[in-house]
Amino acid sequence: MVEVRIHGRGGQGVVTAADMVAMAAFAEGRHAQAFPSFGSERTGAPVVAYSRIRDTEIRTREPVLSPDIVIVQDPTLLPILDVFAGIAPDGYALINSSKEPAELGLADLVARHPAGHVMTIPATEIAREHTGRTVPNAVLLGGIAALAAPFRLESVSAAVRNRFPGRVGDKNVEAAQAAYDLVMSKKKEAIHA
Repeated sequence: MVEVRIHGRGGQGVVTAADMVAMAAFAEGRHAQAFPSFGSERTGAPVVAYSRIRDTEIRTREPVLSPDIVIVQDPTLLPILDVFAGIAPDGYALINSSKEPAELGLADLVARHPAGHVMTIPATEIAREHTGRTVPNAVLLGGIAALAAPFRLESVSAAVRNRFPGRVGDKNVEAAQAAYDLVMSKKKEAIHA
């Protein structure tokens, strides 16, 4: 089973991202679940959402305490929450930031994980460039498809288009593709460094 935990703030599409993770898995014929955990339901408040992916039925409904993948949609959460609590030793982390992990104070996290498993991408900027909006969720899902490969990029694209039909979906798919390409490039650099 692959367990995913997504951290962000209200209004950034955290819950939608978890839903699209499940939809991407369903598109590949796998079992999946997605559910949120709200501390407060107002815009800007910290929000956590969870997803699980498995080839067989999923019976557990508890929050994800030992994630294989952590996605951080808002780096301002890093100093106030332990978003990486319980992350698997060979887990993956993708953070929305134009800064490198060491600049965010994550050098220890990078050192504890295999090369290329902890990465940052400027997801907000990629979203703005391709969609005209600053919602980073589809961008980060494209990035995680490249980083950890819990599902294919084509499955992310199908989930995005299902959730956002028409031009909005197409623009988000372009943004997800840009993130996928960026992460693949950074991953190669990290492995060959």
